[in-house]
Amino acid sequence: MKSSALAQLIASADRRGASPNEVPRLGARQAARGLEQCDRLAPVSLRAHVGVRGDVAHTTKRGASSDEAPTSPRSGEPYMPVRFKFAQSLLVATAWTCLSYWFARPWIADLSVLAGKPLAYLAILSTAIIPGFMNSFLATGLLLDRRPKRKPISFYPNISILVAAYNEEDSIATTIESIARQDYPGGLEVIVINDGSTDGTITQLSSLSYPWLRIIDLEKNAGKAKALNAGLAVANYDLTITLDGDSFLYRNALVNIVGRILSDPANTAAVAGAVLVRNSRLNLVTKMQEWDYFHGIAAVKRLQSLFQGTLVAQGAFSIYRTDILRALGGWADCVGEDIVLTWAIIEQGYRVGFAEDACTFTNVPTTLGQLIRQRQRWSRGLIEAFRFHWPLLFKRRMSTVFIWWNLLFPAMDVAYTLLFVPGLILALFGYYWIAGPMTLAVLPLAMLMNWLMFATQSAIFRGQGLKVRHNPSGFIIYSILYGLILQPACVVGYWKEAVGAKNIGLQNDARLAAVRARHRRRCKSAGDADCCRHLGRTKGFGSGRAPGSPEALLLCPHLPGSE
Repeated sequence: MKSSALAQLIASADRRGASPNEVPRLGARQAARGLEQCDRLAPVSLRAHVGVRGDVAHTTKRGASSDEAPTSPRSGEPYMPVRFKFAQSLLVATAWTCLSYWFARPWIADLSVLAGKPLAYLAILSTAIIPGFMNSFLATGLLLDRRPKRKPISFYPNISILVAAYNEEDSIATTIESIARQDYPGGLEVIVINDGSTDGTITQLSSLSYPWLRIIDLEKNAGKAKALNAGLAVANYDLTITLDGDSFLYRNALVNIVGRILSDPANTAAVAGAVLVRNSRLNLVTKMQEWDYFHGIAAVKRLQSLFQGTLVAQGAFSIYRTDILRALGGWADCVGEDIVLTWAIIEQGYRVGFAEDACTFTNVPTTLGQLIRQRQRWSRGLIEAFRFHWPLLFKRRMSTVFIWWNLLFPAMDVAYTLLFVPGLILALFGYYWIAGPMTLAVLPLAMLMNWLMFATQSAIFRGQGLKVRHNPSGFIIYSILYGLILQPACVVGYWKEAVGAKNIGLQNDARLAAVRARHRRRCKSAGDADCCRHLGRTKGFGSGRAPGSPEALLLCPHLPGSE
């Protein structure tokens, strides 16, 4: 694995039923009302969430728990607090970085003669020293990680499952069947939102007959965020799960992800499931992605969860507290709706966890062009997350270190694309200015990190009755070419978001401005012009929020539908 491949690796991690013989189908008018409700940011009060853990009911309030997750050490091992593990990981990573810099001084000096000190430091810090810090932090954290055991659960709560589907006629039926096979001990409702599909998706859905299945049929494609919000508007239960229309739940996935959110600290608002590749045997493009999902993304999420900050509860398979989803206005209408929502949850003081044994298999891009476009969208989503939630950089939490890492990714990807890749080409002709013998110094750490990730994930697979498939060609391509292909693609994604190409977020800002204007008129007519400012201060959002902030608007009593 190349020295800066971790940057790409983390960034990409980075009640009513129908009759058994009839599947209810919501018409366009009813679905439109759901969309309109979400577009108006209908006010929803934050309420205590009651979850049953064992025989004890816990009232969960925001910030009611400490940052540390209950970790059960292995038999005979002394208990090690999470903060101590964090300090150890930070100490080892810092020591490695200092040692790397000491060895790199001659390299920096030689390159400074050719390119000047600023460019020399930028090149070597971005392509070797900072990735080395990340690698050593990840390796130490994985060595120290002991997953917390689940508490015994005597009663599983009812859940709502939202499935946004667009042109999924080949897979939607098997997705729903995988839910039916789960044998979830609690009640459930599955709300499939057909997002204006132009193929036979709705025909496939209409042929299914399950008492818990409901269908929302949108006449026109509105985008994944609006589709999910339409489903959220009619969801009935306190826990909401999102699932992609081409995903297949592995056995006990629902039990495991629900068990994790109930067993995690009381301020946990969401838990990401483990997403694996469903179509990995198709070609070399899908084979190398199998290693990315199995080997890289899952390991990074595991480490982020250990330090209380999983940064992406992906839409492919995650669970959320419904009241918090509604209080935050659901999914933002933007490119990276899942990362933007996750960061909104974290910014409000909640925790996001990871259920490594709640597995779903999903279809990944099958061509190189599709893969590049996907990673460009992910990169744009990262920029959107910073644009909406930059204050996370200054939160005093362990997870803040990962936010800063994400802030470095654009610069590291640019340096990798414009400096390291040309340096590799120069090295082939005997010019070792950027890539040379010193580059090999990171290989032992990269090998250790790969072995740790493989050992960790293999143990999880064995516990789930899964086997790691023999896929050496995919691993070779993943190790050697993945960064060379995708990090330049990410740079293009950052650029597109920076220049505002197809910037859906700006449309959302304009919509919010219109909502604010309506609020000002209604609040003034009600004789309470400072309503939103007052609510922003008294409902736990902090006095720094401007009048008409999204949080204040959600609680304004003068908006229609808030009575």
